[in-house]
Amino acid sequence: MTAQHQSAVAPSHSTELSRDLGLFDITMVGVAAMIGAGIFVLTGIAAGQAGPALIVAFALNGIVTLLTAMVYAELGSAIPEAGGGYLWVRQGLPGGNAFMAGWMSWFAHAVAGSLYALGFAAYLVETLALIGVLGPVAGGELVQLGGMTIALPVLEKTLAVAIALLFIYINFRGASETGMAGNIITVGKIAIIGVFIVSGLAVIFGDPQRLGQFVPLAPNGLTGIFGAMGLTFIAYEGYEIIVQTGEEVKDPRRNIPKAVFLALLIVVPIYMLVAFVCIGAVHAPDGTASWQFLGNAGELGLLRAAEQFMPLGSVLLLVGALFSTMSALNATTYSSTRVSFAMGRDRNLPDMFGAVHPRTRTPYLALVLSGALIIGMAVLIPEINDVAAAADIMFLLLFGQVNIAVITIRRKYGDKLAYGYLTPFFPYLPIIAIVLQLALAVVLFLNVSPTAGVVTAIWLAIGLAIHHFYASKREREEEVTPVLVEERLKMDHERFSVLVPVSNPATVDNLLAVARNILDTEPGDLILLHVITVPDQLPVSVGRDFIADARPILDETARKAEALGMTPNTLVRVGHRPADAIIDTVEEHDCNFVVMGWRGKASDPRTIVGSNIDNIVKESNANVVVLRGDVELPARRILVPIQHPQHGHLMAGLAASVATESGAYIELVHVVSEELTPQERAERAAELRESLSALDLEPGEGEAGEADSEGRSKRRFRIRIETGDVVPTIVGRSGDFDLLLMGASRESWIRRKVWGDKTFRIATQVDCPLVLVNLRGGKLKFNVSQFFQFFWDTEEEPTP
Repeated sequence: MTAQHQSAVAPSHSTELSRDLGLFDITMVGVAAMIGAGIFVLTGIAAGQAGPALIVAFALNGIVTLLTAMVYAELGSAIPEAGGGYLWVRQGLPGGNAFMAGWMSWFAHAVAGSLYALGFAAYLVETLALIGVLGPVAGGELVQLGGMTIALPVLEKTLAVAIALLFIYINFRGASETGMAGNIITVGKIAIIGVFIVSGLAVIFGDPQRLGQFVPLAPNGLTGIFGAMGLTFIAYEGYEIIVQTGEEVKDPRRNIPKAVFLALLIVVPIYMLVAFVCIGAVHAPDGTASWQFLGNAGELGLLRAAEQFMPLGSVLLLVGALFSTMSALNATTYSSTRVSFAMGRDRNLPDMFGAVHPRTRTPYLALVLSGALIIGMAVLIPEINDVAAAADIMFLLLFGQVNIAVITIRRKYGDKLAYGYLTPFFPYLPIIAIVLQLALAVVLFLNVSPTAGVVTAIWLAIGLAIHHFYASKREREEEVTPVLVEERLKMDHERFSVLVPVSNPATVDNLLAVARNILDTEPGDLILLHVITVPDQLPVSVGRDFIADARPILDETARKAEALGMTPNTLVRVGHRPADAIIDTVEEHDCNFVVMGWRGKASDPRTIVGSNIDNIVKESNANVVVLRGDVELPARRILVPIQHPQHGHLMAGLAASVATESGAYIELVHVVSEELTPQERAERAAELRESLSALDLEPGEGEAGEADSEGRSKRRFRIRIETGDVVPTIVGRSGDFDLLLMGASRESWIRRKVWGDKTFRIATQVDCPLVLVNLRGGKLKFNVSQFFQFFWDTEEEPTP
């Protein structure tokens, strides 16, 4: 079928979602959420409850958490949607359980954010005192700041409010701690805790008598152990955030369960070692037991321990604590907003909770109300241990509901869901988890914080009233399996295809011209792709709200394509990063060519190309053609550097497709080392001519004949063999041409590290219009390249 004949076929439309988070990314999300205020703020408080049995409390909490984590892994692999436990309870339990699960989840994550804000404030006060900004005042509860005397609790509450407001603003702007920056922070926190553990172990084993501090093991009995378990249960909260990213995870059925268990495998041993070191390595200067000293230090217990035995203890612990509490505050602000947003979308809360800001595309009203809840709980609940207990009770009740829901979901929908993981010893393990979680909630209420029990009871009562009088009248039924609006392209994936990403119809004329010429030489399918981007704070499904905005863009571009004799298939993808959406499309539809524009660094977050091009070139096994914004087609004089003679046919063919039909001059230049002999240079020229034989060139290196056998005007070609350095040679020759058509080869990682990227160096030095072409490699070569790139290509070269 020719390009002209394709116009008889009606165009098809498709909408798909992009998944761009891998196993490492979501594992770090869980680890980052767990290693936060829990370990830095609650270790000292919990030590005062359990004594040396704090190690036992952390271990038992790990077991209780594992029981529910298996449930989250099962349901997260089968129903990978944002909202997590709230959505599962909605499917598995009747009546108002779904509303109450969401209501509790919203409160739990928000109050956890309050805890992290207060923890940050406490450590920031210590930091300010360390650098001399704050001075103590007699009495202990007053501090001197810039000539003012301020009550310490008031200062800490004020700082907590300030940091909460900052992260509310950050989330509103659509920025979040994700990707490489978030992973670096997480690894940094683990490294600091690692230094703390190693330093403490050196002290303990350097003085074996310190092991005597573990006797008696449980000075406060089982009550103390259970109380410490209840208080520190929130320290393991975070693995469920992994599940909330389900809509953006690659291969969720496999990666979500793995990430949940890997996160716990990292965190549980770290917590146990921290507890062991704190009890064994600390020497109480007042003569009390080490666990009593830590308990008296409260939320600063870990800092007081580090000051005794850790190199640069104060500085490192303060840095780690500040980054950890900020990271966890960001995660819980993100999570509480997502839960309330999901409830608003499901009409369990007013519609304003589901509103998305038109510019930042963040759920701004849900964010504001979640932020108000975080700040309110931080200010109104008097003590930090009460804040922790309130969040713990609510998480325990929520996880209990989820454990009940998994039993009913397995019974009702087990044969309709595709599971990536199944909880063993079902249903006994979920039942054991329910009993243990209810027991811990009761212990927290009776023995640790009656205030927390009262606060959670009031919140639950408000939730029941809202559901009875408001939400129950607005609820709508949903299917258990996630429904994605998706229509597959009506095309044969075995056919030749050209993909053109579209962001602005006004700039696609040249892209379509190149695509048409490619399809003239190899008939096939044209795919027009538009990417709708949404911030990391939102599930990709939210992008469906903006599909209507994409239709005019694609419709206008499709009309232009049809005017050129092509029948386009239009595709809308939704994702967090445009490059990933383009790469996914190339992989799924096995595209042969990608034709896109380059305008430099993108300022509009919805712009498809820009700094993304390097990733597209490296991660997609397709011929990638990139046109710089100053290109005007067709061109009359075209310079084509040929890196390898065997690529000459493809590069010359592409040059012919963008050249004027008559009077065009195309120069193929191959730069070789000065060390080559004249005979070797002649052999290179012969090899290049041989690769161009299918283009009907006249023999020799000179210009081809002016007309072919049918009398049609021919484009003129010239082959040049130059000696010297590639970059200055090409840059020098480019000044005489209207267009530089250059192959952007995949150089080995060693050559790129040592010599730099020749393609980039040339592209940034030439003044003439530029088209870059990355040549498609074989699948085996591409897969091998990807394998080595994963391990070694860590520093990105600046690329177009």
